[in-house]
Order: sequence, then C-alpha cells, then structure tokens
Amino acid sequence: MVERFERFSLAIAESSRCWHKLAGEEMKVYGLKGAHATYLTILLRHPNGVTVPELCELTLKDKSDASRMLAILEEKGLVCKQGGYGGKVVLTETGQKAARQVQQRACRAVEEAGRDLSEAERDTFYRALESITDNLRRLSQEGIPG
Repeated sequence: MVERFERFSLAIAESSRCWHKLAGEEMKVYGLKGAHATYLTILLRHPNGVTVPELCELTLKDKSDASRMLAILEEKGLVCKQGGYGGKVVLTETGQKAARQVQQRACRAVEEAGRDLSEAERDTFYRALESITDNLRRLSQEGIPG
C-alpha cells in the first residue's frame, strides 16, 4: 500500500511541477507567471464575464489570490472590470487574443502528454482521476476513517 501511495504522490507532484514549468514558459511572452494561464483560459470560457467570487470557485483559489492575479492581468491590459464593486471581470480584446493562444498551447501540451494513450485509456484515466479527486475531497472534509 505504501508503494501505491508513493507512486501516486510522486506522479502527481512531478506532473504538477512539469505542468507549472510549461505554463510559466508560455506565460513569459506576456510578462506573466504560469498561474495566470488558468485565469485567462477560464475567463475565455465566460465571454460575458464572471464575478470575483465566481472566478474563485472556478479556479479553486481564494479571494486574495484571485485579486492579486486580476490586478496584474488588469495592469497588463488583459482584463477589465465592468460594473464597479461586485461587477464582472471580462477579457479585453488583447486578453482574448492572449487567452486563445494560451488555450491552444495548453491543448497541444495535453495532446502531446497523452499521445501514447488510446481514446479508451484516456477516458478510463480521466474517470479514475475524477473518482480519486472526489474521494480525496471527501476525505479532506470528513477525515480518514478509523
């Protein structure tokens, strides 16, 4: 059982490290950090904008992180806020262009990372990963049983 724990933990950590490195490299073009990629791609999926609380829910980040990221994106001219306090955050035209580029590169990276998997293996992998994530979320809320 310990071997499974180690394999799982190390594989997740290594995948995350590599993904963040790739995202960081892609975002350098815009003078941003890799973490900004998630915000851009999520905002691209919501062309009418989202509120900061909605964005926090979508990114799984807290309000302070979202506020910092949005301030930088706004400073770079990639997002703007509509409607004042409590209003929606939307991508600017420049932000949409950047987000589309980031999204295309991310899709290419995901495609390349899973190139050795058949469609059936990919489906099984994502179902298993979602199940593990759901179970870990439940355990993190309820604790590990006896």
